[in-house]
Amino acid sequence: MQKPFLFLCLLFCQNLYAQSPKPNILFLFADDLRADALGCYGNPYVQTPNLDQLARNGTLFSEAHILGGNHGAVCAPSRAMLMSGKGFFRVLDKLNGVTTWPMLLRQNGYSTFMTGKWHNEPAAVGASFMEAKNVMLGGMADHYQTPMSDLKPDGTFTEPIKKGFSADHFAETAIQFLDKQMANKPFVTYVAFTAPHDPRSPLPDYLKRYGTVPLPPNFMPVHPFNFGSDMTVRDEMLAGYPRTTDVIKSQLTEYYAMITHLDEAIGKILAKLKEKGLDKNTIIVFAADNGLAMGSHGLLGKQNLYEHSMRVPLILSGKGIPQHQKSDAFVYLFDLFPTFCKMLNVTAPKDLEGKDLSGIIQGEMPSVREQVFTAYTFSQRAIRDRRWKLIRYPKVDFTQLFDLQTDPYELNNLAQKPEYATKVKKMMEDLKKHQQLYGDTFPLTASEISSQVFDYKSIDRKPDQWQPKEILEKYFKD
Repeated sequence: MQKPFLFLCLLFCQNLYAQSPKPNILFLFADDLRADALGCYGNPYVQTPNLDQLARNGTLFSEAHILGGNHGAVCAPSRAMLMSGKGFFRVLDKLNGVTTWPMLLRQNGYSTFMTGKWHNEPAAVGASFMEAKNVMLGGMADHYQTPMSDLKPDGTFTEPIKKGFSADHFAETAIQFLDKQMANKPFVTYVAFTAPHDPRSPLPDYLKRYGTVPLPPNFMPVHPFNFGSDMTVRDEMLAGYPRTTDVIKSQLTEYYAMITHLDEAIGKILAKLKEKGLDKNTIIVFAADNGLAMGSHGLLGKQNLYEHSMRVPLILSGKGIPQHQKSDAFVYLFDLFPTFCKMLNVTAPKDLEGKDLSGIIQGEMPSVREQVFTAYTFSQRAIRDRRWKLIRYPKVDFTQLFDLQTDPYELNNLAQKPEYATKVKKMMEDLKKHQQLYGDTFPLTASEISSQVFDYKSIDRKPDQWQPKEILEKYFKD
């Protein structure tokens, strides 16, 4: 009678061991995706059924932000902040010698893998990931000819081979990794897509799914003043001045088509996770490195502090994440590092600047901060709370104040009206406090003041090297 009992005990113990007590992490990262370009964030035109379902299955953060950037390629500092748990004034866009959360989880028994874009020093890949395949080392590429390399055992990379379409290759690489995983070994799978970053050159099948889409509510032909920084940054050269409604609608349609392609690629990854039976023990995260103007305020890029550029999507789903939940708590992407540590019972480094979001996720607390600070190079600083947002432009000695409750698209500047002088003063004080908190030493008024006039007529617009022929012919013809 004892033998069957012992057999059942052994079988029970083996089943317990087969399921790792440590949750896996599947991190899906988009490039240049503004938060309101997803169906689950209220966009009725873009088709994102897989991400919408992921949001329904988990927790959506409606007020996720990045801190900003120290140069025009905002994605680089954004990714450094995500990986390090610190603001860009501490890490800039460099990760060599910095502890990242994949590195920490690797040290705690996780198998760590990545595919996709890496814009933070190649040597940092090998320190964080045990395996990396089809990696694009750099900021951007033609999606049809994306240079991809594999990590070698010595920490260097193979010679790049051009492959396309980028989203399909990165998704398939992640699927191949997931297909080899077993339930008793915890893993990190980091998939850093290059979509929907320009070139805005979607596959024709996805473009056919869209008619003409409407302009953003805050569309402008030209931004009304000079930031005091380079207004000819590469992103802004992708359409002529003044911006026309036809060109912006066309680019938005292409942008949405690329997002739909991205959504389908992510759907295939999630299907493989479920097929392997790993979905029950995996925390799934979807986010993006920064937003994008796409015609809002007369801009195309992310080199500004308006909501469309600093606010990003953030969705968590899977093991231990409540379903059908939305949070309007102010969060940064670099809050994910300490959050992972808490959720996985791993000791977090003491010097992290991010805050643990697990209390918000579990409904134990409403927020971890009451204001959001953002910054771009030396030229822009901003602070916002639930209602008010102040943007300061030190180089041109100019201030904007928006009442986001009545003016969510940041169109009506109240800063110069006498009745708002007290509000401006108070928010400037809050801005200075946040500068000190994050190690920002730039003055809020420059020693030499530049003109606020934006003379777009003098701009010599030239394409970059990554734009494919059809984009050159469509948007750069004389």
